[in-house]
Amino acid sequence: MEPKILTGECGYVLDDVPHLSDYIPDLPTYPNPLQDNPAYKGVKQYFVDFDDTVVQKAVQHMDGPRGTHFRRQGPRQRIYFKPDEVAACIVTCGGLCPGLNTVIRELVCSLDYMYGVKKILGIEGGYKGFYSRNTIPLTPKSVNHIHKGGGTVLGTSRGGYVTSKIVDSIQDRGINQVYIIGGDGTQKGASVIYQEVRRRGLKTTVVGIPKTIDNDIPVIDKSFGFDTAVEEAQRAINAAHVEAESVENGIGLVKLMGRDSGQLLLSMMNPGNVDAAGFIAMYATLANRDVDCCLIPESPFYLEGPGGLFEYIEKRLKDNGHMVIVIAEGAGESLEERDASGNKVFKDVGLWMSHKIREHFANHKKTITLKYIDPTYMIRAIPANASDNVYCTILAQSAIHGAMAGYTGFTVGPVNGRHCYIPFYRIIENQNKVVITDRMWARLLSSTNQPSFLNHPDDAVSDGKREENISSDQEKNDEMRESVSLASAKQGERLLPNSSETAENCVNEQDRLTGNVFSNGC
Repeated sequence: MEPKILTGECGYVLDDVPHLSDYIPDLPTYPNPLQDNPAYKGVKQYFVDFDDTVVQKAVQHMDGPRGTHFRRQGPRQRIYFKPDEVAACIVTCGGLCPGLNTVIRELVCSLDYMYGVKKILGIEGGYKGFYSRNTIPLTPKSVNHIHKGGGTVLGTSRGGYVTSKIVDSIQDRGINQVYIIGGDGTQKGASVIYQEVRRRGLKTTVVGIPKTIDNDIPVIDKSFGFDTAVEEAQRAINAAHVEAESVENGIGLVKLMGRDSGQLLLSMMNPGNVDAAGFIAMYATLANRDVDCCLIPESPFYLEGPGGLFEYIEKRLKDNGHMVIVIAEGAGESLEERDASGNKVFKDVGLWMSHKIREHFANHKKTITLKYIDPTYMIRAIPANASDNVYCTILAQSAIHGAMAGYTGFTVGPVNGRHCYIPFYRIIENQNKVVITDRMWARLLSSTNQPSFLNHPDDAVSDGKREENISSDQEKNDEMRESVSLASAKQGERLLPNSSETAENCVNEQDRLTGNVFSNGC
């Protein structure tokens, strides 16, 4: 998927999303029915301006370029589909996540209530449902209460991805709007579907709605279901704390999810090679205050020796009489397995850790009581909380506005608190990870008072290299994107309409609302 880079003055770069008009010329447009919708009568500005964009980095430097922007989400004055001609479909793929049913409900209701779209199909069973199972009609009445339950009413699966069969089904059914809900693997599939749709010259928009409970999708502020997961994790941590403090030398061990997180054995053997995301463990620890130690794969640790985990456990038991440990999901090995979606499958790091702790204290003739709690599937299967329900509503409506405006090959999500349209390639190019050189990890270490586990004498050199690698990951990605933008500018790509006017308006709406006014050297 070729980036669609537009440039303006003062280092302004728009990482734009594809549009139907890019490959289908002379498309007719129609007035947006929202201007006559009673729900929007009280809105001061019905429609988003064409050149409204959202800056990726909120913090700017006085003499620096204005940086990369994304197209702002929202309804446009002209749309590229007649509502009565729209045939939309919705599919959910990958693992379960709180909020799936809310997104489905809001897609159906918003298509109907806002744009008058009546033909909406649900694809059952994930991607393979396009060609191996029947579709089910979706109406506001049929989905009215589904947000109160967990899971997805459409069913889901991993794998089963055959691009030609999927696009054949889309074409044969006359579908012209495809809404795909899933994580990074699902979004990769959506990107390939978009490219095949474009190759065939179909007037069909392909829109992704990012879903991962692990919060490991890059660019966006967070993914839906994450807030619910962190909130529900508190129940497990609270239970572990009660169990631990109720007995002498009690240890509560809680394993929290994070796909591709938990390569703890691997990180100890090869600290520079970790593919992980320990966001739930980190945020749940910060939110709870009863956790004495949080272990995530981005921050390697060691068990034995001075400054090791076992020494810290012994100290906490001596001082407090009990201890609570939170550990991120998964245990990496040199021999790894993969599921049908190509994701790594690890052994249970929680059980491994509980056995190691018991073994250590048994060898030292000390008595402990350890309770191991794994709430993974309980968390995945619950309904979304209030915060995620609101978030899911905004995501669904943002996706619809973009599709009706003719945008395609994009996913939706908040960047610096403002929802925008992000091209697929930016979502699937890497994974979001906890950066242990950031302030958030320092806040956690200050809260738990745990050691950093970075001073093992045998691994000092390796750990230093790993910390340097982790801290430079984001810088390397930024440099790569900046080089692409500069190359595009040198090639003389066209300026945005009203780019000079945009350049003069150096403070965007986000900055006005938050008060973060800055000078950008314009």
